[in-house]
Amino acid sequence: MAKPRVATTSLCGCFGCHMSFLDIDERILQLVELIDFDRSPINDFKEIQGPVEIGLVEGGCANEENVKVLEEFRRNCKVLISMGDCAINGGIPALRNMVSLKDCYREAFLDGPTVYNPAGKVPDDVEIPLLLDKVYPCHEVVKIDYHLPGCPPSADTLWEALTALLAGKPLNLSYELVKYD
Repeated sequence: MAKPRVATTSLCGCFGCHMSFLDIDERILQLVELIDFDRSPINDFKEIQGPVEIGLVEGGCANEENVKVLEEFRRNCKVLISMGDCAINGGIPALRNMVSLKDCYREAFLDGPTVYNPAGKVPDDVEIPLLLDKVYPCHEVVKIDYHLPGCPPSADTLWEALTALLAGKPLNLSYELVKYD
């Protein structure tokens, strides 16, 4: 019987949730006995290869490319999990939601204290994804099945969630795995 497939992606975030995922340490050897990785930095696949059992998403949606990737994950993942505060509520990137997009561009490319831009032009190459009006948490863009809070969630939290779902058990994380002091 084929092993369930798991895909992961990082949208607008710091990649800390993936680092926490790697912190499962030697348990990753147990995990590869249980699953096959689809799109993931572990195998460096850049596109989701097909239907998967579980998708893990870190980061919120700050640009059109983030939305496209998230929608693709929702179409291809039986269970979709937002992991980390950026995916759940926008996190640090959502601090830009307090100012207009026009002011963000002006500060970043024209008037910021470290900006050197003698042409006075905001980059507009077609290869650069267009920024959204604000940073959106994943559940405001697509249906999310589970949320694993934290910045980042602990390796133990990710391990417990994945192994429970792969075993067909309800996700019932202990208080210690979802509290943050």
